Amino acid sequence: MDSLIIAGKTYFSRLLVGTGKYKDFAETRAAIDASGAEIITVAIRRTNLGQNPDEPNLLDVLPPSQYTLLPNTAGCYTVDDAIRTLRLARELLDGHSLVKLEVLGDPRTLYPNMVETIKAAEILIKEGFQVMVYTSDDPIIAKQLEEIGCVAIMPLASLIGSGMGILNPWNLQIIIDNATVPVIVDAGVGTASDATIAMELGCDGVLTNTAIATAQNAVLMASAMKKAVEAGREAYRAGRMAKRLYNGSPSSPVSGIIASRTDKAL
Repeated sequence: MDSLIIAGKTYFSRLLVGTGKYKDFAETRAAIDASGAEIITVAIRRTNLGQNPDEPNLLDVLPPSQYTLLPNTAGCYTVDDAIRTLRLARELLDGHSLVKLEVLGDPRTLYPNMVETIKAAEILIKEGFQVMVYTSDDPIIAKQLEEIGCVAIMPLASLIGSGMGILNPWNLQIIIDNATVPVIVDAGVGTASDATIAMELGCDGVLTNTAIATAQNAVLMASAMKKAVEAGREAYRAGRMAKRLYNGSPSSPVSGIIASRTDKAL
């Protein structure tokens, strides 16, 4: 079975899905079910996991017994904010250690601040967290994050929420080729074909939220993303044909064919 292994745990879906921006918790659950995702991200600063007892609790809809929750630090712009947020998540989730770290650089682009991200990752890893890390598509930074102990590298395809797809496949390919931990595209996926391209390049998985939650039919898009990731992974494993510029090759071979009577006459 072609499974995904993160921090020693096996998963059969390579699609990770966020839980924000849906109309309500009912749509959230329906979309997650349609996606087939086993790992779901939760923005601790924006989602109630029990810290507000008088508000609806996401865990009532998406219980940890059925999903691997991936608390993230969305909305954090400093090392201190990110660390404080994930320590809170560990308390709320009974010692849960698998987390997604992102330290943002500015509120307009939501581009990651890699200096702060590296600092936060080092501290969290020393405290026993298993860190999946959102990063730029800089291959050197990606390798550095792996070397300090991050369990998965999550380079952006393009800016968070932009839906622009993979803008720099060459850098992404370098990251994939040099990584020994899972590489999961995070941010910028706009539709199913973007997810397929990421998987065809050799990514181990795709994380998306906005592309599903803000689609006209979120549940249908979640289903499309599931199929796209599966198709892209199969195509990668199959190995695509070589590209041949100006070297057309018919689908049916022409060598050794039986000549017709007309051909013989000529």
